[in-house]
Order: sequence, then structure tokens, then C-alpha cells
Amino acid sequence: MDISKDLTEKRKTEHIRISLNEDVEGKDITTGLEKYRFVPNALPELDFDKVSLATTFLGRHVHTPFLISSMTGGTDTAYKINQNLAIAAQEKGWAIGLGSMRAAIENEDLAYTFQIRKWAPDIPVIANIGAVQLNYGFGTEESKKAIEMAEADLLVLHLNTLQEVFQPEGDTNFSNLLSKIEKLSNELTVPVGVKEVGMGIDQDTAKKLISAGVQFIDVAGAGGTSWIQVESFRSNDAIRKEAAEAFLDWGIPTADSIVAVRNSDKNIPVIASGGIKHGVDAAKSIALGANLAGFGRLLLHSAVENHPEALLVQMGRIEFECKAAMFGIGAANIEELAHTKRLIKKS
Repeated sequence: MDISKDLTEKRKTEHIRISLNEDVEGKDITTGLEKYRFVPNALPELDFDKVSLATTFLGRHVHTPFLISSMTGGTDTAYKINQNLAIAAQEKGWAIGLGSMRAAIENEDLAYTFQIRKWAPDIPVIANIGAVQLNYGFGTEESKKAIEMAEADLLVLHLNTLQEVFQPEGDTNFSNLLSKIEKLSNELTVPVGVKEVGMGIDQDTAKKLISAGVQFIDVAGAGGTSWIQVESFRSNDAIRKEAAEAFLDWGIPTADSIVAVRNSDKNIPVIASGGIKHGVDAAKSIALGANLAGFGRLLLHSAVENHPEALLVQMGRIEFECKAAMFGIGAANIEELAHTKRLIKKS
């Protein structure tokens, strides 16, 4: 019996169950997107049917400015979820991120749960490992293995400091990571990005990451899933469970993090994720400076179905909402949305 594999599968299964069934959103903190509103254009001079969601990301054409954010992998249930997500992403032309691939790098028996390229031959696929693993034996070879396993176009390193602190089996040595991220960024042939997992990235950190060679940043701000709360549901440690209550409002709101990262560098590709609930939120994110908008746990309930139809309906609604918002302000395409003057902060 492979005990490490069993523990990994148990953790991944618990993450899915808790995310689906428990209240794991932060409290007394929001995405901040509700503080902004669009000024409608009563005469947009546009044909709604010709409003285009097509855009580019890291030089690659994509049909929409949307990403299915990194969620899961490493179990049979996760495999089915990833299959549905990949089928839907391919049909809709969304990019897709994979959950943490550490388990499959350590145990190749789990590789199949991340191998989605057969269902998603034409869209950007983002492989994913924890940045902290660079302090626990991972390096260029392991990263290459993740990329090859997923046939991925990009690699994202996730930063999840407090999730690891509250996780019963967490890895908490985050020392001297920046130099290792820089080394990895220089040695890999695919673009390397960094994402948070729901607590946001500030301007100073973004500047350091960009200086180290990171080629895109996913802000993954606060206002959606709190992984501190997810881990508190898993923990049998009374101190950690009680302490989690003190961190209900922890993080940088997604809107603030988008602005901070964009202010750090006007050209760095930015993904907005963290509590984005619909296409209007996505449109606001792009108007604030993001290139793509990521949706995670919002899609999870639909993704656990036995077929992707519910997922396709939900994604279609998000696309319609974004197009309607663009039409409502007179933005014919994503470039015009990105440069609109019609997003204002509420007084």
C-alpha cells in the first residue's frame, strides 16, 4: 500500500467535498468589484451580434478572455471533473488551468487525472505546481515533467502561504523562493507565471516577481474561496480551527490586487480571479487592467455532473453577461473594454 498516495487522494477528495458543501468564503471581505460600476452608453452605435470576446494572451489568440481556474486533480473524482472542464473549455474556447500536480509528479499512477489534452486540443492549458515545492526537492526537471505530463502551454507556480500553515500536513518553508522562481523562469521554455490562491498579490510582490522573470501573474484575490477556511474544515487541531476564525477577512480584494499588479508593470499579462461571479465582474476586471478573468469554484457544482452540459450552459451565461456589458457601454471588442473610461468607482 502506498500511504503517501492514499493521503494525497484523501486530501484532494476532502478539498472537493468541502468546496462543494461547506461555506468556505471569507467573511467581512469582498472582491471589491461591487465598488465599481459601468456608466451605460444609451447610443452604443454597435450591432450586439458583432461584439467580439476574442483576444490574445501571451501572444496566443483565444476565443474568449476567460479561464477555468486551477482547481483539482489526483483522484478519480478529480479526473472526471477535469474531463468535463476540458470538454467545455474546448467547446467554448476558454483557457484552462490544472490543479496542483505535485501528487502526479511524485506518483505517476495519478498522471492520468491531469491529462486533458485529448479533450482540449486547441486551447491554452496551464500546468501547476506549488512554488513552495521548490524548497522541498522540486526544480527544473520536476517542472518539465509537469509540463510534459499535461502537454501544457504554460506553467503557473502557486503561492499559498497561509493555506500551508493551516493545512495539517502543510509545507511552510517559503524562504529564499524568489531566486528559485527566477532560476526556473530562465530555464524553462514555456512561460512561467505565479498565482495566489485567494489572498491576492500586492504591488511590491508583483514587482519582485516580474524582475525575477515571471511572465504572467494571476492575482487570485480575496472575496471568493478562502483556503484557510477549507483547511480548517479538514483540521483536527483545535488551535488551527479556532485560529481560522481570526482570518475570515484576510487578503487583498481582487479588484485592488488587479490594480496593484497592473500598476507594477503596464505590460505584464494579468489574470483576474478570486470570487468573480459573473460576466459583468469579468468585464469590470478587464476594464481595471486584467487580460483574462478566471472562474473556479463557481463552476465546480456543474463540473461534477456526469456530462458537461450544465457547465456549458453556465459558461454560455457568463459569456452573454460579458458581451451584454460591453454592448451596454459601447465596447465592440476586448481592446475597447480594456481602455474604456466608463468604469467608475461608486461614490
